[in-house]
Amino acid sequence: MSRVCTVCGKGQTSGNNVSHSKRRTRRTFKANVQKVSYVAEGKTVTGYVCARCLKSVERA
Repeated sequence: MSRVCTVCGKGQTSGNNVSHSKRRTRRTFKANVQKVSYVAEGKTVTGYVCARCLKSVERA
């Protein structure tokens, strides 16, 4: 499953793990997406929606 929101397009982003000794290694932050059915343009659509869009989208 590609972790991309079908409403806003939010996806994976990258950053650093920072240890106690301040060494930096690359890491990824994945979007919190849930599979839901929602109403878009008068039709019921099933897709992956991020947690922020889940509050604003009209559920079916």
